[in-house]
Amino acid sequence: MAGHDIGIIALGALAAIFAGVSKGGFGSGAAFASVSVLALVLPPAQALGIMLPLLMLIDAATLRPYWRRWSWPETRALLWGGVPGTALGAALYTIADADLFRLLIGGISLAFVGWQFSARAGLIHPARTPLPGWAGLLAGIIAGFTSFVSHAGGPVAAVYLLSRRLDKTAFQATTVLLFALLNVMKFVPYAYLGIFTAETLKLDLILAPFALFGAWLGVKAHWLVSERMFFAVTYVALTVTGLKLIWDALG
Repeated sequence: MAGHDIGIIALGALAAIFAGVSKGGFGSGAAFASVSVLALVLPPAQALGIMLPLLMLIDAATLRPYWRRWSWPETRALLWGGVPGTALGAALYTIADADLFRLLIGGISLAFVGWQFSARAGLIHPARTPLPGWAGLLAGIIAGFTSFVSHAGGPVAAVYLLSRRLDKTAFQATTVLLFALLNVMKFVPYAYLGIFTAETLKLDLILAPFALFGAWLGVKAHWLVSERMFFAVTYVALTVTGLKLIWDALG
């Protein structure tokens, strides 16, 4: 096997494990970074095509541990927006510039983390009511669109879910269910647009064990990590992904 192929497999393994850990235990917020890792050595469309089957495999592996632990009102609000958002992503995939959306989501992610820390420090006194259902609908539309064009729907969904003050397991289970459904919706349009190829599917077979290992590791970490630490990790993930989205948009 050529050195270039080995490098791709090594990066792909890291990306698959990272995606599995993020989706399996920490709310999916940082899972999109796996596409960025693969895009270092592959065209972006090919990176998207490789990651979707792996993300779906992770979804299948993590649904059972969180079965019926999700919060259905939040799931429903995000999903009602996610369906048209995914359709919009499919319709505009070949012509839309996703950088504006990356910039918007990155800004929202950083602003939310800043708002949370300011509230905890007593610098501001936010309202105690969670974001309303229509905010979930809007978040779902943006999450569906950005999930289709860059697998980056996690941060905006996390912003809405964190505002709803769910416990860590309900938060995690809701993201697992939401993106499992959205990823299934993306599969047929991806195939129609030619994003999957024989080469991407071959690499998926090689990387599948790494994705499953990452999912297992993420689920284990979720139960071992305290709720305070869980949300601290989530805020860090939102900060990192927000900065990365802004960097990608401006770059």
